[in-house]
Amino acid sequence: MSEALATQGLWLLIAGALLAGVVRGFAGFGTAMIYLPFAAQVLGPFEALTTLIIKDLTAPLIHVPRALRDGTPGDLLRLGLGALIALPFGVWVLSLVAPEIFRWGVSLIALTLLTLLILGVRYRGQITNGILYGVGALGGFLAGAVGLPGPPIIMLYMASTLPAAAVRANLTLYLIMADVLLLAVLAWNGFLVASAVALGVLMILPYLLGNWVGALLFRPDLEDLYRRVAYAIIAASAILGLPIWDG
Repeated sequence: MSEALATQGLWLLIAGALLAGVVRGFAGFGTAMIYLPFAAQVLGPFEALTTLIIKDLTAPLIHVPRALRDGTPGDLLRLGLGALIALPFGVWVLSLVAPEIFRWGVSLIALTLLTLLILGVRYRGQITNGILYGVGALGGFLAGAVGLPGPPIIMLYMASTLPAAAVRANLTLYLIMADVLLLAVLAWNGFLVASAVALGVLMILPYLLGNWVGALLFRPDLEDLYRRVAYAIIAASAILGLPIWDG
């Protein structure tokens, strides 16, 4: 913990966790796309992912009991199996690249996925078992390579005929599964660093504070405005996280 507190640029991590929490509180998404461009400026790829996972596993856990009731177990099983197969490959790819490439990847993939969300790109066909396995695998690969498991699943379910409660439950449980799987793969391959785990624990407080502030700010009649603000913050975080700004 003392090593974590001595991290150079700790304030940047706190700012990223706080901002990600605020956006999560009023928009319900975007945590990794906001936090990782901050974290990648201070930490190595695996340390950044570790702090993200530890921080992210706190807030959603309170929603698990309801999500288990509202979700569709068959979909979750197929998404989870797809992620389990592809996630180690994503981690392997990450182990081959330099930290600067990781920063480029996080920012550019975040901007690409954000653009797809803004344009309303979504799958409009029938959601078959094969598609669930494939999308789960894509999310798992992105989780291992750049820490972004959510957007493929979001784009799949945006046009789904499932009830909103089931969609929300599936997303919540899938993201928790992806975090747990990623944590296990990092530990298995020796990429889990104690100081990064401690940093992740430190980030829980600003992240939860941000969630609380964001929830206070939320007004249902301003949902479209909050979504636009979230998109703007994600874009700004991704752009500022690019290595081109390094002195």
